[in-house]
Amino acid sequence: MSFVAEAKAQAANLRAAILDLPFNRELAKGVLRQESFRHYLIQDAIYLTEYARALGMLAAKAPTPREIVQFSQAASGAVLFEQVMQQSYLTHFGVTAEQVRATEASPTCLAYTSFMLAEVMTGSYETLLAAILPCFSVYAEVGSAIATESVSSNPYQLWIDTYASPPFQAAVQAAEEAADRAAETAPASRPRMLELFCRSVEYEWMFWDAAYRLEVWPTLKLR
Repeated sequence: MSFVAEAKAQAANLRAAILDLPFNRELAKGVLRQESFRHYLIQDAIYLTEYARALGMLAAKAPTPREIVQFSQAASGAVLFEQVMQQSYLTHFGVTAEQVRATEASPTCLAYTSFMLAEVMTGSYETLLAAILPCFSVYAEVGSAIATESVSSNPYQLWIDTYASPPFQAAVQAAEEAADRAAETAPASRPRMLELFCRSVEYEWMFWDAAYRLEVWPTLKLR
């Protein structure tokens, strides 16, 4: 069994739970509260900045020119692709770039990005790739699943189309193929790769759940 197939099998319950989250069910129906989607977009903008750093470091750790180019392009192209979509919605909601910069990472966002950046500092190419991969794979699954259920005139159709699009799906497939090659080349890393992949899927679940709950720091009033 390939690494990606095994990782997805181990995270099957989590992946199914992500599709069943109120955030994603209501997004598909076009009835998700704008407050939840706005919270998600702002936190995702914060997340993507750190994700781009992790992708850049993944490229630096990559063993061959093929992967160096692949993840260097992902750090710029894929992230910028998402940011264009984000900016369209943020502008629609009247959220300025200054407001995004002034917003602090939520507890879940900070935990997720810190988890990835810790692997940047201490992990290998193989383990960092495994930690980063769910942000590709899970979004591809969610985008494809919601695209088949989305109602007509869905106010969130641009978001859905971004992750269901052939270019994004192709980028995900390329990242998954790189992970399979990495696990095959460094079989001793596979158990740790599986552990990190599943942990990242957990963080993906938590990120959407946090947005739906409009999560803020519980200690905010004590500052």
